Amino acid sequence: MNPLVFVALVTLAAQQDAPSAATPREAETAPSPAAAPTPPEAPSPAARTLTFQEVLTRMESQSLDLQAARARLAQAQELSAKARSGYLPQISVGASYTRNNAEANLRLPVGYVIRDVGGPTSGPGVPDSPPDLPGAPTNLALVPAAIIEAPIQVFNQLGAQAQLNQAIIAPALWQAIRTAGIAEDVAALNVEAARREILFGAAQLYFGAAGLQQAISVQERLLAVNVAREKDVTVGYEAGAQPKVALLRAQIDRGRAEQDLVRARNSYLSMVQSLATLMNEPADFDVVVPEEPVLPSGIEELEKAALQRPDVAAAQRNLDLAESGRTATKWKYAPNLGLSAVYRWANVGGFTGENTNWAITLGLNWTIWDGGLREAELRESSAKVAEAEASARAAENKARDEVRRGLLELASARANRIKAEEQLRLAREGQRLVDVSFKAGSATYLEVTDANTALAAAETGFVGETLNASLAALRVLKAAGQFAPPPAPAQE
Repeated sequence: MNPLVFVALVTLAAQQDAPSAATPREAETAPSPAAAPTPPEAPSPAARTLTFQEVLTRMESQSLDLQAARARLAQAQELSAKARSGYLPQISVGASYTRNNAEANLRLPVGYVIRDVGGPTSGPGVPDSPPDLPGAPTNLALVPAAIIEAPIQVFNQLGAQAQLNQAIIAPALWQAIRTAGIAEDVAALNVEAARREILFGAAQLYFGAAGLQQAISVQERLLAVNVAREKDVTVGYEAGAQPKVALLRAQIDRGRAEQDLVRARNSYLSMVQSLATLMNEPADFDVVVPEEPVLPSGIEELEKAALQRPDVAAAQRNLDLAESGRTATKWKYAPNLGLSAVYRWANVGGFTGENTNWAITLGLNWTIWDGGLREAELRESSAKVAEAEASARAAENKARDEVRRGLLELASARANRIKAEEQLRLAREGQRLVDVSFKAGSATYLEVTDANTALAAAETGFVGETLNASLAALRVLKAAGQFAPPPAPAQE
């Protein structure tokens, strides 16, 4: 049972089980109001009523928690695209501008001719003539036939580049793409499991609100009985047929019933407010008592269905994810082959004299030894596989355990509901007999009060056990993975 609902119902029951008779000293010292205060007015009826199925439908579209979970799923669904991007062509372009402090030009002759220059070109008397040259000095010299200038640096230098990189053989990337797909599956299963938990929380609040709504009806009936009893005792007291202590006791019981009714209404409104917060809408609605969920027959079928739960499936896929990670580590021992192409333009021709150039590179990279990093990663991934195997088996065992314990709790809840119904029947009969005896003068007012208190406690207990049985059935459905299944895809 939802903890808030349980505390509210137990509190109401405890108040009904409080000592019902005042001591003579308390009765003599208790104040005697001149007139009974006006009973608490019922709050105005809500503008609408939501059924259990309507609440689940609204949760699907309006819950902020579900919206956040689906946003996380949308993020996880991009893992494959990120992994594939490493194997798709990578194209980049760039441009640059450089301001240099000086220009530099390279003068290059493109041909030579032999000419008589009228005097020795080297030897004694020729300035800057290198010493010890072989041969004898002559009047002949090599004269450039043509000269070109190649600027290698200008004041304003511009450049642009386009580059293409493409992986050809990259085994680690192949496995990374597969791992990303498994990670997306795990994320989707985890979000579905979170979705069911969120909807189950809303279901608990709804059933709790329905139980508190029934508790309000019980308190209203008890207040009506106490108000009527106070009127009867007042008439008897004024006629001298009832002692003053009976009137005081009637007034105390009526006041306590009014207080319990206010407390029950506030507990109900608080529960409705919590449910409205989950649905992300105003708390201007009432709930109706839902029917107890219908369970499929056969524990074997329930356990078989429990193994298909999203959290169990996610644990199994986590095992696949760990094994894929270990395989990816093994592929790091393989070589990688890649292609790179680059195209450049500059406003300076350089040594080639051309403003554009391109190059294509085919590169092979093979890491022979990385200091033992891959070996450590392999041992780590093997440990992760062992952890995932244990977690997957634990998830299956937990699912079976939840189904079996849920069925036991459901059997206990249904048995308690039968006993509570029997106690309610007996309390009603006892209250009726005491009321008849009181009117006949053979029963005291304290006996009437005890009978009314026992009836109220029995009615509150029956409401609580009915709610507990419904919640236990919901828990069995949740344990079997059959609570709030995802909607079927639309037919085209």
